[in-house]
Amino acid sequence: MGKLIAGVDEVGRGPLVGDVVTAAVILDPDKPISGLTDSKKLSEKKRIALATLIKENALCWAIGRATPQEIDQLNILHATMLAMKRAVEGLTIQPDFVRVDGNRLPDWSYAGEAVVKGDALHNEISAASILAKVERDADMVALHALHPQYNFAGHKGYPTKAHFAALETYGVLPCYRMSFKPVQARLAQEK
Repeated sequence: MGKLIAGVDEVGRGPLVGDVVTAAVILDPDKPISGLTDSKKLSEKKRIALATLIKENALCWAIGRATPQEIDQLNILHATMLAMKRAVEGLTIQPDFVRVDGNRLPDWSYAGEAVVKGDALHNEISAASILAKVERDADMVALHALHPQYNFAGHKGYPTKAHFAALETYGVLPCYRMSFKPVQARLAQEK
């Protein structure tokens, strides 16, 4: 068997609410999956279909997260690194090498490389990108069911005009990232 390479990517650094979600994937070279690319270039329907194929055909995969509280405590960059570490540590097979989308690696003992735009260059990172995006979108749909007035299913927690309007009207929920400036500004109004 060849070298086991895990791909890692994150989704959700920019939103005002919810976890930053990462995924780690080791693809099976004997079960190639066609259509893998950066999750942002795929329709939601295609991402969901590919996520199912990835889960069924990869040698292993895992999701890692960092909560809004951890983001507030550590900052978004360090929380993202923590979530990436959790994803790789969650793999049932330990990789020989890890490729991470971006320009830096978490502080860990794995051999690896950071690859800018890696989600468009390496299938294992594309697969991780897709799993992380589908997982975080599902989080936002679940949050929408609890708080439909915020329309989390629509904007996915990103800072859009509609999201700012909902935040202004309904206030800050515990699932928000309290250290993010728009949330701090709204909290200051509530005092």
